[in-house]
Amino acid sequence: MFEIRAAKIKCFKKEFLFIFVNYRVNNLSTIYKMKTTNILLFFAFVFATNIFSQYHIIPEPTTIVYEKSQFLPTKKINIFSKSSSINFEIDYLKNLLSKKGFDVVLNEKQDPKTSQKQLSITIEQLENVQIQNFGYHLNSNNGDFQLTASQSSGLFSGIQTLDQMFPFFNSAEKMTNCDITDTPAFAWRGLMLDVSRHFFTVDEVKQYIDLMAHYKFNVFHWHLTDDHGWRIEIKTLPKLTEIGAWRAERTGKFGTCDPPTAAEPKTYGGFYTQDQIKDVVDFAQKRHITIVPEIDVPGHSMALLAAYPELSTKKEEKFVSCGNKFSDWFGNGKFKMTIENTLNPSNEKVYETLDKIYTEVASLFPGQYIHVGGDEAYHGYWEADKGCQDFMKANKMTDSLELQSYFMKRIEKIVSSKDKKMIGWDEILYGGLADGAAVMSWQGMQGGIEAAKAGHKVVMSPTTYCYLDYVQGDISIEETIYAALSLKKTYDFNPLPEGINPDLVMGGQGNLWTEQVPNLSHLFYMTYPRAIALSECLWSGSKKKDWNWFSKKIDHHFAIFDQQEVEICKAVYDPIVKIYKLNDKMMCELSCETPNTIIYYTMNSTFPNKKSLVYSVPFEIPNTKITLRTITYRDGKPLGRLLHIPKTDLDLRIK
Repeated sequence: MFEIRAAKIKCFKKEFLFIFVNYRVNNLSTIYKMKTTNILLFFAFVFATNIFSQYHIIPEPTTIVYEKSQFLPTKKINIFSKSSSINFEIDYLKNLLSKKGFDVVLNEKQDPKTSQKQLSITIEQLENVQIQNFGYHLNSNNGDFQLTASQSSGLFSGIQTLDQMFPFFNSAEKMTNCDITDTPAFAWRGLMLDVSRHFFTVDEVKQYIDLMAHYKFNVFHWHLTDDHGWRIEIKTLPKLTEIGAWRAERTGKFGTCDPPTAAEPKTYGGFYTQDQIKDVVDFAQKRHITIVPEIDVPGHSMALLAAYPELSTKKEEKFVSCGNKFSDWFGNGKFKMTIENTLNPSNEKVYETLDKIYTEVASLFPGQYIHVGGDEAYHGYWEADKGCQDFMKANKMTDSLELQSYFMKRIEKIVSSKDKKMIGWDEILYGGLADGAAVMSWQGMQGGIEAAKAGHKVVMSPTTYCYLDYVQGDISIEETIYAALSLKKTYDFNPLPEGINPDLVMGGQGNLWTEQVPNLSHLFYMTYPRAIALSECLWSGSKKKDWNWFSKKIDHHFAIFDQQEVEICKAVYDPIVKIYKLNDKMMCELSCETPNTIIYYTMNSTFPNKKSLVYSVPFEIPNTKITLRTITYRDGKPLGRLLHIPKTDLDLRIK
């Protein structure tokens, strides 16, 4: 009984296990002298304290100290503040708590101690509080909450924590007194949304940003231009939105659709007016989120070239891509474009055009960075163009990488002339990086490491951890694309590699490309819960991460999404199927990222349940026409989705 109880306690937070183990070692003789009833009461107390004192806060706070006492929230809550500069934050908190069924009253003068029978929240911005940007201190004492920070961004962060701590009023759930001091590990905590492949309305973008704020992200990277649509109004270049924002409508998987024709209508797409851009920027700023706009050049420019084909080398008529194939990929980063989608770096009109674009972009976005892309620029058309070759000879360039470097350095000068800083994907390193440019490393971490060693600031965003369009679960039930990225793998992300100056690593970012994300519902499905994992990686840092504890917390957050009727991916509950060869046998290994699950499986044409085979060790797949069915259970109930994989598909999985 003693050891079993200890094992159960171990499933929860480490701090409680540590305290208990010390007590057990130092007072072992005392415990053995206790009556059996007292021993059980002792364990019940530790077990209950552990459960009820744990808030499921994501990202995990830097420090959180729990008290033994608890209290039941009252329906009425008084919010007090003497700071007039944080009216938005206070109204924001009021709305959050009102949605949970509380009656919230704002009061600037009344002493909260006069309302001892009601909950009170005092919010103060104090200049002498030594907590960095976005950091805060939060204390709860029997319904009296004190939230302080040196900046309004910190108060806003604390409000997100308060929102996660408060239950719905009608839940009758008690709250535990605690003291929290919390600061982010990284300054850049970002998510990128691609609105070129599929256009999302202003309201939809705001919903995306609002949920980002809940998990303490502070950078929204807005991928506004690509081969599939130009999404931002540039008043000096009206064709960009008259032509570049629209394409022929197609239904089907990107890369397999029929190419557009000149005669068919171009009705699919859209763009944001400059007034709409300003509205979204203001919406984000109030939530302490900086928007980093991306104008992707010199590659990924087919929408721009559809509007102004004279800026390409061939100057041929082009159409905005509608999901048709126009490139061949050979692995190891090698590819060939069959339709030109790259600007001509030897044409001075290109730089005149981009100067107009970046002038207007800079005026709309108050953040310090503009993202210029720089990725996957195909050099084949440059190498075949006499004008580019003559330009290279005149400027003593030996290869097209130097030509791309020349282009990016010209762009950096344009961007810096607008009092902005340039950031781009790691290909901007090719041929030499412009002074003052920052690198967003997506092809692994190496590009960021190289840039940091050269003294440049970097944001880590490697595909292996941060690409939110990748498959989340088993390919038998999830749409395939490029590669796979599970929730656990995302949670393993550490944006700070060893051996480089940590001051140069601004942080990290998750990226959602939308080739296969046509609507808002699927947008949230693909982004979450992996974005929740990233939030903890970027706010809490590697030292505070604990997968077992995070797995318990994510259960709670799944329930919140369900309550709000927002469907997100729960593939973390599903079985993971690994097929491999052992001598001449085909073997199957099953696992699940979620702790404390039981995996059942069948190969006899029945559906697995609690009476089916329980997975314990790898087993042989017979060389006959069978179908593997497997599902996870927890606490005697189905947890994950049923996987249904025929033998023909299992054969394709052999590694």
